[in-house]
Formats: sequence, C-alpha cells, structure tokens
Amino acid sequence: MFTGLVEGVGRIDAVDRSEEGARLRVSTELAAELAEGDSVAVNGACLTVADVDGGSFSAEAMRETLSRTSLGTLAPGATVNLELPLRAGDRLGGHLVQGHVDGLGRVGDAVEDGFARIVRIEAAPELLHYVVEKGSIAVDGVALTVVAVDDASFTVSLIPPTLERTTLGHLTSGAPVNLEVDVVAKYVEKMVRPR
Repeated sequence: MFTGLVEGVGRIDAVDRSEEGARLRVSTELAAELAEGDSVAVNGACLTVADVDGGSFSAEAMRETLSRTSLGTLAPGATVNLELPLRAGDRLGGHLVQGHVDGLGRVGDAVEDGFARIVRIEAAPELLHYVVEKGSIAVDGVALTVVAVDDASFTVSLIPPTLERTTLGHLTSGAPVNLEVDVVAKYVEKMVRPR
C-alpha cells in the first residue's frame, strides 16, 4: 500500500527486454532503504525489487505490467517517480494507492494558474467512469485531487512542490501517464451493482 507521496525521483540506467517481460535498473538514493523482495512504486506501478547494488536497484515487469503501464516505453536516462510502501503507524498524507495501475492517460494541454499549473489528462471512458470532481487519482504514482472531469478528460492542479519534486513538472503534451483510480469507487460499484 502506498500514499501517492513521491519520496524521490530515480533514473533508468538500463532496460533489458525479453519475450517474458523487462528488467529495469533504477539509480536512486532510496536504494539504500531497499532489499531484495521489497515493494517499490515506480511511476505508480508496484514492482518487487530483484536486487540492490550500491545506489541502484533492479525490478522485473511482467508482460501484463508492460501492456497496462508506461513502463514498457521507458529508456535509459528517463526519470521515474519512486515511493516506498506505507509502514504501519505512518501518516496517510496522500490517499490510498495500491500501485495497481488501471490504465494509461495522455497529457493534453497545461495552463499556468498563479503559482500552480492546471494539466488536462485524456483518458478512456472506462477509467473516467471512476473519476469525480474533487476526488482522488494517482498520476504516475502522484496522489492528486481532480479539479474537473468531462467525457474525454480530467484536470488536476499541480502545486510548486509537486512540479519540483516529481516528474510531473516535466510532462509534455501527448506523454503517456499511468493512472490509478480510487479503489473505493470500484468496490462501491461492485457492491451496488445488481446481481
């Protein structure tokens, strides 16, 4: 379980692809806190650490992860948002994030709004179904509040700390982003759906 509060930005050092999936090597100061078998959210996708070597770690992404997330498009030199799992007793400062990416969105336009930046993200109707104004969403692993939503997209407002401490400050139009909708909405829908 994660909170969507990014703890660091890592750099992709290597991506080894095969028919079975891909192995990512990520450089980060957070590697000192990781051990083999630990979970880590990479751009919002929960991966298991395969090994740690100095200031970097490796994790494997299976084909399902590569097809559902943007991890399959990463190349050496790319930066990624990283978060370690929530520990019992920690404050829940963001919102409940599982690290189970529901699908991809695409960055639309961005507009400066005072010290913030409003970013529009296009998404499929099956994802937007769970997105509500002032609700929670994780974009590349970052916990955000939805400003507005329509039939084709939603907007989020990024404050200076988010722009400076995550990869979201460098998003460009058309860039793919991992989206995780509010898990509570999915459970409520399943429980109230007629059987």
